[in-house]
Amino acid sequence: MDTQETKGGNVIAIATMFALFFMIAFVTNFAASMGVIAKAQFQASNALSQLGNFANFFAYLFMGIPGGLILKRKGYKFTSLTAVAVGFVGVGVQLLSGYIGSFAVYVTGAFIAGFSMCMLNLVTNPLLNTLGGGGNKGNQLVQFGCSLNSVGATLSPMVLGWLIGEITKDTAFSDAAPALMIAMGIFAFAFFVVLFSRIPEPHMETAEEKSLRLSGGSSVVKDIVATLKFPHFTLGAIAIFFYIVIEVGIPSMANLYMTEVNGPGYVGGAVAGTVVAAYWFSMMIGRLVGGAIGSKVSSRAMITGCSVVAIALVLAAMFAPVQMVTVFGKSFPLSMCFVVLCGLCTSVMWGGIFNMAAEGLGKYVPMGSGIFMAMVFGGVLIPVQGMLADKIGILNSYWMTIALLAYVLFYALVGSKLGQKK
Repeated sequence: MDTQETKGGNVIAIATMFALFFMIAFVTNFAASMGVIAKAQFQASNALSQLGNFANFFAYLFMGIPGGLILKRKGYKFTSLTAVAVGFVGVGVQLLSGYIGSFAVYVTGAFIAGFSMCMLNLVTNPLLNTLGGGGNKGNQLVQFGCSLNSVGATLSPMVLGWLIGEITKDTAFSDAAPALMIAMGIFAFAFFVVLFSRIPEPHMETAEEKSLRLSGGSSVVKDIVATLKFPHFTLGAIAIFFYIVIEVGIPSMANLYMTEVNGPGYVGGAVAGTVVAAYWFSMMIGRLVGGAIGSKVSSRAMITGCSVVAIALVLAAMFAPVQMVTVFGKSFPLSMCFVVLCGLCTSVMWGGIFNMAAEGLGKYVPMGSGIFMAMVFGGVLIPVQGMLADKIGILNSYWMTIALLAYVLFYALVGSKLGQKK
């Protein structure tokens, strides 16, 4: 009976984590599409239009390690409930920005929402990896969770693209109000789902660990230092720092390229939103495939192959002929076909990198997760890519993407093996 109850509890916990994965992407992906609105309403540059992305990911730097401590001391359920409540407030502030027409208020809301996304990531990734037993099985569960993440990522730009329509001088934040209301409703629903769910607490500090901490025998600094002594973890954290720029930068620059009025790739907000959604949809397909084969194919093999193919696809997007193609009655630049396919490659990178980096951390999993989430603030480099787009052209800014993909390839081939016991 105990075994059956445990399995039933695990199923509920896994389903809850999958739902939270969906929320993370649905809310995070508002930033890129809202950037298009900011560019139109406030005549912002490509770099400034990405400040929402900057604020969202900058929050990870502040919440990563504190979030890891909350997870260790209060557990998965408390952290999840706190994250959902904070997310509701963050999206609410973004909604307010639409009514008062303030870019600063929108960026503030994106920053608050970033705290929520960080804590949700802290909860979902290690718990799914643990419930799967780590290794290939753990990677499989994380990949399936990431598939739900991609569903949210796909719907977000599509919904906003439909609401925005053609980009004009009258395009404003208020156009996105219905989508933000939907997001707030999802947060409210998720709060009660988590509240009444039974979630296991495999990493909460024991009475002995708490006593040691209170007596001064353990400290945050000691735990951070101990965790960073694992070379494969430290290099993996750097890989995540770069990966976030790759994953979000590819569709963000594509969105700017297709909504640049009088630009060679201009197609309008609705079509651009659909194409960007296709990128996230391809990520969902890739993650479903990754989850299906995750128990048989190692994370290292997945990341190696996907990094090589991604570099080739990005180069193809950069040097494709400037011409339009028509799919399902919608015309868009040929180069965007390769951008969409990049989603298949970036799909398994998050779960794969986390799986390789967390392997063998033992009691340092919560702190490792906190450091990992702090490194997600790598998204602050997306405006840097926007600056490159202003200087050398939007498609040429993908040289930055290629350089970052090269590091991910290095991590898969070499970095993930350093310090690992045979």
